[in-house]
Amino acid sequence: MKNLVKLGLVSIVAAGSLFAGTYNVDASHSNVGFKVKHLMISNVTGKFDKFSGSFEYDEKTKTLKSLTGNVDVASINTENKKRDGHLKSKDFFDAANFPKLTFKLKKVEDDKAYGVLTMKGVSKDVVFDFENNGTVKDPWGNQRVGLELSGKINRKDFGLNWNKALEAGGVMVGENVKLNIELEGIQAK
Repeated sequence: MKNLVKLGLVSIVAAGSLFAGTYNVDASHSNVGFKVKHLMISNVTGKFDKFSGSFEYDEKTKTLKSLTGNVDVASINTENKKRDGHLKSKDFFDAANFPKLTFKLKKVEDDKAYGVLTMKGVSKDVVFDFENNGTVKDPWGNQRVGLELSGKINRKDFGLNWNKALEAGGVMVGENVKLNIELEGIQAK
């Protein structure tokens, strides 16, 4: 009887994994972007040009099972070399000592993704809005999945503390950073 129960459990696990696939992030069709207030009246937008990741997606249940991502801090791009240099410095990301940002998904519930974001050596639990854009087979026969994560973090929670007070009140750089991560994954073969 004990062996029958074990066989039944193994069969259930195996059947569930038949529909799950591992996907690698296609960086040429994905984006890791951000937006932060400047002088309290406008926004600076930017992105990271180099990143990688993979995830497990169950096609039968249309659910994201796991996700890990790495971002190359030195690839920050706000379309301004001087500002990008400052962002890479010890005042902000300290790219020389902390070259990577990482994200690891814990779980997805409804339209929320829960995970751990690590930046500048600090790991914090974060919650993002989650959008599952579904699957499609591309013209070359590859299975693809589209996912979106968006939300806000406080940069000071991760040790990005630099700022400058303005004469008229307020600060040069806002504390809240809006993140928008759009991922397209290609199923690994």
